[in-house]
Amino acid sequence: MSLPRKNTTWQELQLGANATLERECSEQDLLLFAHASGNRNPLNLPENEQSPLPALAPSMWVGSLLSAVLGNLLPGPGTLYRSQDLRFHRRVQVGDRLQVSVTCIEKGPEPLARFATRISSAAGELVCEGEAEVEAPRLSQVVLERDLPPLILGHKDHFARLIDAARQLPALRTAVVCPEDANSMGGLALSAREGLIEPVLVGDAERMARIAAELGIDITVWRQVHESDPRAAAAAAVAMARQGEVGAVMKGAIHSDELLAAVVHKERGLRGHRRLSHVFVMDAPMLDHLLFISDAAINIAPDLTTKVDITQNAIDLARACGLDCPRVGILSAVETINTSIPSTLDAAVLSKMAERGQIRGGTVDGPLAMDNAIDLDAARTKGIQSLVAGRAEVLIVPNLEAGNMLAKELTFVARAEAAGLVVGARVPVILTSRADNDRSRLASCALALLHDHWRQTGRCAVPVEPEQEVQP
Repeated sequence: MSLPRKNTTWQELQLGANATLERECSEQDLLLFAHASGNRNPLNLPENEQSPLPALAPSMWVGSLLSAVLGNLLPGPGTLYRSQDLRFHRRVQVGDRLQVSVTCIEKGPEPLARFATRISSAAGELVCEGEAEVEAPRLSQVVLERDLPPLILGHKDHFARLIDAARQLPALRTAVVCPEDANSMGGLALSAREGLIEPVLVGDAERMARIAAELGIDITVWRQVHESDPRAAAAAAVAMARQGEVGAVMKGAIHSDELLAAVVHKERGLRGHRRLSHVFVMDAPMLDHLLFISDAAINIAPDLTTKVDITQNAIDLARACGLDCPRVGILSAVETINTSIPSTLDAAVLSKMAERGQIRGGTVDGPLAMDNAIDLDAARTKGIQSLVAGRAEVLIVPNLEAGNMLAKELTFVARAEAAGLVVGARVPVILTSRADNDRSRLASCALALLHDHWRQTGRCAVPVEPEQEVQP
């Protein structure tokens, strides 16, 4: 909420008047300053391989904090700089908390005023000092503190936590179907190097050898099964999974329909006791947690019974990824039950089923619209009292079209990174897009390994992060 703020005019300004604010130096501050100023000195950039020393805040970034006090607090809105001199006594590193203060020491001809400026550490050590001359505002005004638009920059890499946890587990022997293009071959090679999978290559031997040579990858160390026809390759990979020769199946340069046809075959497929469903796991820059979206790839228009399995599958994957009791939002166009919108009725039934233990392991609520499912302010504005609304970690969409559009909008508009997994089968099925990069394929392999470990042992390999208490 914006707060009103009154300035101090030149006439109102008194000698000795002072103001102070506190500010902690963050990695994002250094990155933003580098973008704004063009200063890319390695000493001032976090996690820079060119410098073995801890990143130091640019001195001009430190000095710029004084303008925040002068422009926001004293004299406040309407103030303009004339000059500033600074003398620096110590350096600032990421995590340092600073106290920034100004004190009026002289009033010149209207509207000029001089201020002693000082920045010190939380322990009281002097960082810099100097004097500023400003034009104080002549007109009194009360302004609302303006909310700046959010920036997508240097967000936390949530996939890294999953990949690190997966590295601690034995590699999962994985049949990779038709790894015959650069993306699929590069992704499986990276996942193998990271110790997540032990690949078995199933596809056209000549094409696999050619793309591997172009990428400088030695595939002779892995088992290879020659199948020139993609459908035959998919069937062979599924047969290996049925016989226990591999613990997962991964899509390469093959159409999803062709691979899934082999996976869901009634006699020779990998069907389990639940309906198969696909879960997108999204690392969106504006969220502080991973977002699980289902189903956006397999079930086109699921009925209520299918949605029960979709919801349970998504909960199980989220738990395997470190969420002790994931918050599940059942999406529709509105957050109230409307008999003209069938998805709202399904959402209400799914919520009641979860209350009665027919869906287990998560907190389920719906119907919820997208805004009040993930945004607390939107939920509070609409008066929704819920443990899920505003902080959903799992989103169950009404149909494949809605889920597919949601996942791709997050990927291509919000610049989210995506990984994905088919769950509900006898083994995990890594169903990546042919356009996915190596990083997405690596994260998808981590999902498969973590989910397989959770399914086999009942234990999560990812350290569970402490729950942050949020008032409904």
